[in-house]
Formats: sequence, structure tokens, C-alpha cells
Amino acid sequence: MSKINELQNTATQVRRDIVRMVHGVASGHPGGSLGCADFLTALYFEIMNHNPKKFDMDGEGEDLFFLSNGHISPVWYSVLARSGYFDVKELATFRKINSRLQGHPTPEEELPGIRIASGSLGQGLSVACGAALTKKLRNDKSIVYTLHGDGELQEGQIWEAAMFAAARKIDNLISTVDYNGQQIDGPVDEVLSLGDLKAKWEAFGWHVFEMNGNDMESIVSVMAEAKAATGKGRPVMVLMKTEMGFGVDFMVGTHEWHGKAPSDEQKDSALSQLQETLGDY
Repeated sequence: MSKINELQNTATQVRRDIVRMVHGVASGHPGGSLGCADFLTALYFEIMNHNPKKFDMDGEGEDLFFLSNGHISPVWYSVLARSGYFDVKELATFRKINSRLQGHPTPEEELPGIRIASGSLGQGLSVACGAALTKKLRNDKSIVYTLHGDGELQEGQIWEAAMFAAARKIDNLISTVDYNGQQIDGPVDEVLSLGDLKAKWEAFGWHVFEMNGNDMESIVSVMAEAKAATGKGRPVMVLMKTEMGFGVDFMVGTHEWHGKAPSDEQKDSALSQLQETLGDY
């Protein structure tokens, strides 16, 4: 089996996890999670240099990832578990009382893989800038990665951090935007249009790439190009086109599944579209 097929199979299982986790507690955010399953699978299973068995908060000598749009925690928890940070069976505790898998990730729960609290949108890029600068001061050649929602770019703090990263030549930073065109209240263009996003980031001094976030070959190829662009004086931005709810036909392309759990019947329909590949928790 090719590496791309292996990654695709893992992403399919991650999508099954997402559907089952959100259905299990009748709460959570399946739409964005499903849309980003391919990217996070590729990031943790192919792109990043990281050690799940020796997690610590500093992450010295390894790549770091910060999830800024923390409401899509189901996909992150699944990928963390499937890549070895904690037992896959713990996914069954998602959003339950005393669970380490809260609706928005928090380091207070001491869950391996989680270094910051996220979900208050707009803050992840600032944190990543600090982490990336720290690596530079330590002469640590590792890369810092972030993921953001497109609606999140309506937060002013994002653009303060964008200016800072370019001005300080933070070139060990690769940020990605999930550009699915949907946010909690409707289409992004109707809530507050982002205009020409590529031109904006380029004007802020970033090296910008674009990719199809629901195509594994595109992800692996473009992220390799993004890594090759680090260390050259500019931060790197990847604009990732996805479809919210990708993989489940009745969830695709609508903001209605931003934060809604499927019914029993809908859960069964979704799982019938997603082949079990690694075994359910």
C-alpha cells in the first residue's frame, strides 16, 4: 500500500472517530473537524518531526503544533490518539465529566500533545510566534505549525501577530488557514468577507502557498514546499481550501454542521459512508 493510501485510510478512521465522539455526547463541532481530517493526519503521520512517547511541554528538538481554532478538538484528539500520544480508548470520554478531552483543549488536563488552551479565537498565531522565537534563541532548527479557521481571521490579533512575524523574520513558522468559507453564523463572505486573502498575507510579508486540504497528495506535496521555504527570512502561510463536513454527504459545505451533533440515524448514515480502517475505539 502506498504512503498516500495509508494516510487516506487513517484520515477515514479519524472521520469515524469524529462522528462517534460528537454523537456520543450530543455536542461538539463535526463540520470543521471532518474538513481538516486529511490535513491533521498528514501533519502528524508524515510531515512533522515529533515524538509521541516522550511528550513534554517544551518540545525542544521537535516540531510543535498549535491548534488555534480549538473548537475542532475532535479531529485533533483522534489524530493525537491514533499517532500514539494516549490510548485510543480514551476518545470515548470526549466532553464527559472529568474527562481530559474537553470541548476546547486545555493543558490543565495534562493531556499529552496539548501545550496551550485554545478556542478563544485569534490567539494561536501569537503563541506560535513566541514558540518559534524561543526555538531560534535556542538554535533549535525545528518548525512551529499552526492551524486557524477562516472566520478566525476576522480577529484583529491575528493581523497584529502577522505583522510581528514578518517584522521579526520568524521564518521557522508555517501557519495554515482552513479556508472552507463557512463559520458559525453563515458563509464567511456574508458575515465579513476576507477579500483577496492571498494578497493580504503577501502584503503582510509572508510567503504564501495554496493547496487542496481534502486531497492527500496535494497536502503532502505543498507542505513539503512550505517546509523548503522556511529559513529564508519570511514566515510561511498555507491557504488550505476544504469543504466543511467533508466525507459525510449531508454535512458537506454548510455552516449548519459547524457545531451540531448527528442523531442516531444520521450517525449510522455517516458511518456507512466511512469505512472502518484501523478499528473503532
